[in-house]
Amino acid sequence: MQLADLVVLCDHGRRRWQVVGNDSFAVLAALDVEGRLFAAVDGEVVHLVRKGAFLGTCTGACYLNPGGDGLWPAPEGSRLGYEYATGAWRVPPGLTGARYAVLHSTNTSLTIRAEIDLITGDGLGIPTAFERAVNLDGLAMEVTETIEYLGSRELPADRCRLAPWSLAQFQGGPGCLACFPESPVRDLYDSSAALRTCADGLWQAGTDTPTRYQLAMGSATSWIELRDPQRGWRIRRTTQPLPPGQQHIDIADLPPDQELDGAPVRYSVYSDPSGFVELEVAGGCPAVLRPGDRLAVTARTEFIRI
Repeated sequence: MQLADLVVLCDHGRRRWQVVGNDSFAVLAALDVEGRLFAAVDGEVVHLVRKGAFLGTCTGACYLNPGGDGLWPAPEGSRLGYEYATGAWRVPPGLTGARYAVLHSTNTSLTIRAEIDLITGDGLGIPTAFERAVNLDGLAMEVTETIEYLGSRELPADRCRLAPWSLAQFQGGPGCLACFPESPVRDLYDSSAALRTCADGLWQAGTDTPTRYQLAMGSATSWIELRDPQRGWRIRRTTQPLPPGQQHIDIADLPPDQELDGAPVRYSVYSDPSGFVELEVAGGCPAVLRPGDRLAVTARTEFIRI
């Protein structure tokens, strides 16, 4: 899809948008579509675009995935997660209905913000603000993802775990590989052992699969990358160290009656049988969440022609 076509799609769906950059490299923020970011190189949108999310309305029974680069809260599941407030998996309406405001915009930078109330699987309501600060650097976008806690009470770890979680979506399929340096890896769903190999210090996982998988990696992993020779892209994501006092956590998709007990996650790769792949970056949180805390992670996404 061309960036001009994405602008037309936003206008047709009556979704607000903001673009920064130039003809060589630009980023569109879909302000009324979860604040998703879409990067375009030479006018071509590189991220996945799902048109239905720009034209339709999400419900509890039907989530319309927009694609792009999104900010969600982690963890996903367990009694402390944010996708099981109703007992079954669903994307919180606070996310799908968010309306981002533009706080700052220049030719190469953009900051957007929306207030989003979250509910844990335990039924605890957590008022927050999501903030996305974008800076363009060559053919790379660096985004500082921040979740600010707006509540008035301190929340210890046994009541609340909250971390920013950046999910960048792209087309998967035949010949498309997710890669990352050799390091410990954990399956968050069924085993992916038959789909991945490790050689010369590099893990490679195919993205053409009839079943979903999600690979989680900790602090020993320094980057993750999507290699797509058919479309001519290498897309690499890296993160800066977390702010002092914030630690990575488990982000696993667990039933709401279970406890988080897995290793902390810095990166993850999700491959969906519908044909898309996510390169995911997770932030962290403190041992006690206090009013005014800003939980942040800075993710850099580089777009390399091959």
